[in-house]
Amino acid sequence: MTVLPTCGLALLLGAALEFCTAAPSVSAAAPRTTQNNYHLAQAYLDKYYTSKAGPQVGEMGAPGGRALIKKIKELQAFFGLRITGKLDRPTMDMIKRPRCGVPDVANYRLFPGEPKWKKNTLTYRISKYTSSMSPAEVDKAVEMALQAWGSAVPLSFIRVNSGEADIMISFETGDHGDSYPFDGPRGTLAHAFAPGEGLGGDTHFDNAEKWTMGMNGFNLFTVAAHEFGHALGLAHSTDPSALMYPTYKYQHPYGFHLPKDDVKGIQALYGPRKTLLGKPTVPHAPPQSPSIPDLCDSSSSFDAVTMLGKELLLFRDRIFWRRQVHLMAGIRPSTITSSFPQLMSNVDAAYEVAERGTAYFFKGPHYWITRGFQMQGPPRTIYDFGFPRYVQRIDAAVYLKDVQKTLFFVGDEYYSYDERKRKMEKDYPKNTEEEFSGVNGQIDAAVELNGYIYFFSGPKAYKYDTEKEDVVSVLKSSSWIGC
Repeated sequence: MTVLPTCGLALLLGAALEFCTAAPSVSAAAPRTTQNNYHLAQAYLDKYYTSKAGPQVGEMGAPGGRALIKKIKELQAFFGLRITGKLDRPTMDMIKRPRCGVPDVANYRLFPGEPKWKKNTLTYRISKYTSSMSPAEVDKAVEMALQAWGSAVPLSFIRVNSGEADIMISFETGDHGDSYPFDGPRGTLAHAFAPGEGLGGDTHFDNAEKWTMGMNGFNLFTVAAHEFGHALGLAHSTDPSALMYPTYKYQHPYGFHLPKDDVKGIQALYGPRKTLLGKPTVPHAPPQSPSIPDLCDSSSSFDAVTMLGKELLLFRDRIFWRRQVHLMAGIRPSTITSSFPQLMSNVDAAYEVAERGTAYFFKGPHYWITRGFQMQGPPRTIYDFGFPRYVQRIDAAVYLKDVQKTLFFVGDEYYSYDERKRKMEKDYPKNTEEEFSGVNGQIDAAVELNGYIYFFSGPKAYKYDTEKEDVVSVLKSSSWIGC
């Protein structure tokens, strides 16, 4: 995404976006305003909340100064946080999240001067590929990311294999000649330049990252689609559901539709695409049955696991497996769309409250309620549960029947939701590894069976005894489908 110097947009004449520093985890306790936090916040505010006409926060003196407090309040307002002017826990958590490099001070969908392409047919060329994906996968991700924008406006994209294209795409490492060097794994992911001559439209990805087509590593479609928004002239959005929101959040390419805010922004530049067939979309997945993920390999895990009635459902990518709890026979895979068409694919988390006969399926900032396999109305927002606005998705969820509480896992922390009171409990989130002895790594999925909680993390499934408060055994995740 775009690389902008802290002194302002004008110096770069339209450099657009950069997903930048990956975040260290935040502990469950509220952070004190330590020197480390202060310096981290200072650097962040210098980069993203200092306009070209204003001084940099780093020049404003000691913690607590009026200028610093003003910038903190701007940040909190942009991300929908409680406006305190203090470096409290939600603010520091947001500061430490992976994000783009374009300043947020504009609070604006378009770059100053509204740069855009003066033609409707743009060429693009992929000049250097990554080693972490096949060239065919890169080609497909790039094509779909461009088409996501082309579906909303009268722009066409033609790929060329030689010469100079409007949008030059490459995977680079370190200093690569544009004055914005990459910094290795889990730092800056990519950057792009707004429309214009020379570097205008060019998009660079850090080849040191692990690029993928799925949810592991960094999804190329997700980052590329955001980057191309900048390459076409869009700045950031304050809408958390928008593709152009500053922080990284996974998007599945098949069936993807541009959110309304992104459509409004891009159509403000180029106008709507005229079509006789209604709203255009990115091509859906081909109608033939998708390939079954190989969960018997050493690195596989599940996206979500839940009971549904008397069956255990295990989700991975666009597939889920159905099995009886105590029987391995008759395990069968199905496509998610065949049973849950509204979900499309890639469920983030799921759990069932058997006493109510309802199950809950989570995907991004939304959730769906079912009774059996019957959907109950449209999707709802996860903020109904009381999550802070900086939570964009749920990694795992598990309902504990004896206490009638649901635990939601987000990163290395978890929240506790009281199902009887329909209210999030106080003093959360807490650190997962500190509270669940023996459970290591980020939780991908969880389910309670016979008094034990099974935590799925990568290729491992931890059997956790709630009475002993410790792990009693570690299984292979793949053993749950008979591997």
